[in-house]
Amino acid sequence: MHEAMPRFPIFVSLAGKRVLIAGGGKVAARRARALLDFGASVTVVAPALSPDMEELVGWVTWRQERYGGLKEGYALVIAATDDRNVNRQIGEDANQLGILVSVADQKAESTFWFPAIVQAGGLTAGLVSQRGDHGAVKRAAEKIRNSLEEIV
Repeated sequence: MHEAMPRFPIFVSLAGKRVLIAGGGKVAARRARALLDFGASVTVVAPALSPDMEELVGWVTWRQERYGGLKEGYALVIAATDDRNVNRQIGEDANQLGILVSVADQKAESTFWFPAIVQAGGLTAGLVSQRGDHGAVKRAAEKIRNSLEEIV
C-alpha cells in the first residue's frame, strides 16, 4: 500500500472485544477511555500507571508488568509505551499475528490510526490527519462537535 493513500474509515463493533493497550500513561489512558465508551474489554500492560490511567482501574484490567509478547485473541492492540523499541516490537508482533495495531509514536508502523472521536445525538464521527496535523484534527473535531450539537 502506498503511504500517501488515504485510510478508509470503518466503524466496527467493539462490544465485548478484547483490546490490549501497552503503556500506562496519558496517551494510553485517552485510548482506553475511548475504547471503553465503545464497549471494549480493555487490558492494560504497564509496570506503572499515570494518575489518568489509575482512574480506570476496575474498568480496565491492569497487568502490572512490562510488555513481554503478544498472544492471539485480541481484536486491537495499542502500543503507547514511552519506549520506541517496545512500541516497534508490539507493532511487529501484532502484524505477525494479523491483529490491527495502532503504534502511538509511529503512524507508519500502524495498521490503523486512532481517530479523534466526536459523538452527539446518536451520531459518531472519527477524524484523522493524513499529514499528522494533530492541531487541525483537534480544531476540526471541536467544530464538528459544535455543529452536531446544533443539528441534533
